[in-house]
Amino acid sequence: MDNGGSFWPNSRWQQGLLGLTGLLGVLVGLGLFTFNFAEGLSYLSDDPEACVNCHIMRQQYDGWNRASHHDVASCNDCHTPHRFPDKYVVKAVNGWNHSVAFTTGNFPNTIRIRAFNAEVTQDNCVECHETMVSNLHEPGSGATPACVTCHADVGHSP
Repeated sequence: MDNGGSFWPNSRWQQGLLGLTGLLGVLVGLGLFTFNFAEGLSYLSDDPEACVNCHIMRQQYDGWNRASHHDVASCNDCHTPHRFPDKYVVKAVNGWNHSVAFTTGNFPNTIRIRAFNAEVTQDNCVECHETMVSNLHEPGSGATPACVTCHADVGHSP
């Protein structure tokens, strides 16, 4: 049916499609605006400055600047896997969790590493210091003890 050259669609299907397209456009626009505002591309880099895009990480960043590993390791060397695609999967999961926490304000005043991320960090310690820790095992278990048990301030000096 001819709608007389009018822009507005005349069938429910066309109106629904126009509405859905408009909604999708708004969602994509808001997502791109938010990604840009949050400096999202910076998180794809290995630059430690990206970690302080959020003011809540300032204490960790300042601690890293004073720590013994400052000259040899950046945030990603310790906190993300070293292999592709694992590195970017962990970055995406953490990025999502951080964005939800910071957007909702639902995060603790004292930032603590979660078990999953502590495991990633432990694996990276062992990988970088493999020759040193290859014979270091907890008695009876054969497991390598958590490095941060003895070296708590290696990455973030107080």
